[in-house]
Amino acid sequence: MSLAGTVAIVTGSGQGLGLAYAQELAAQGASVVINDVSQETADAAVQSIADAGGTASAVVAPVGPTATAKALVDHAYDTYGRLDALVTNAGILRDRTLWKMSDEDFDAVIDVHLRGTFTCVREAATRMREAGTPGHIVAIGSPTGQRGNFGQTNYAAAKAGIVGMVRTWAMELKKANITVNAVIPVAATAMTKTIPFFQKAVEADERGEAMPDFFRHDLGFGPAADVAGLIAFLASDAADGITGQAIGIGGDRMQLWSHPEPVATAYREGGWTFDALMEGFADAVGELQSVGEKMPQLPDELAPEPKG
Repeated sequence: MSLAGTVAIVTGSGQGLGLAYAQELAAQGASVVINDVSQETADAAVQSIADAGGTASAVVAPVGPTATAKALVDHAYDTYGRLDALVTNAGILRDRTLWKMSDEDFDAVIDVHLRGTFTCVREAATRMREAGTPGHIVAIGSPTGQRGNFGQTNYAAAKAGIVGMVRTWAMELKKANITVNAVIPVAATAMTKTIPFFQKAVEADERGEAMPDFFRHDLGFGPAADVAGLIAFLASDAADGITGQAIGIGGDRMQLWSHPEPVATAYREGGWTFDALMEGFADAVGELQSVGEKMPQLPDELAPEPKG
């Protein structure tokens, strides 16, 4: 097994995508630290790994505070004697349009996703550097952080921020032989179950059937298990030369996301005054960039059932 003898922490791994990541890491030989806010959910996750012949234990605490990050890393070292990989997956949603989003809605999502990633990676990287051991950090992003999405100001900000931190940490931790990458999953989750566009795919998944090829191939959308292999790969020594990347995966598709680069450059002697911009902005920049995910039209047979 490629991860035999290693130890990994996966935040937010009691259920959903996080549980799939933890189960795959354990299947590849890693001892896994499960994290959730529910003792019952965490215990069930640990038991699922044990039942499959793997090794896992749990830390029940909300991600965000430094105390939780310290508890997770301490548990890994105290229980298993080492830490080789960290997957920062924990997250919540508080979707509202801008004019309806409260301070509490914004702060809660930023605290779990962005601050939680920061505190956990800081603690793990610090301990790995002190131990003088290489390591692998995988932070979970989202297409929303790459492209934006209606009603998700807080989530988009957090996920975009995570990718920005990953690129910075990849530079800072290079000498310590610690890789840092972001994974952009597209998969059936509690959130996508509520979106009519994905209704037929989610229904097939819940019946234990393969999702239609349109979803798997054209949209790169599949069950959580389709993402888990990349998580385990990036947590392995095989990925030692891969760092600072944002990699999308889901269904039958894997994508390497580009780092932001200028798509148009124009110069004007004397600079770009207001009058110059009024006259020449359109010619200078050319076609503007799009925002949001562009979804292809669903085939008729895969369209959601009308309500009522």
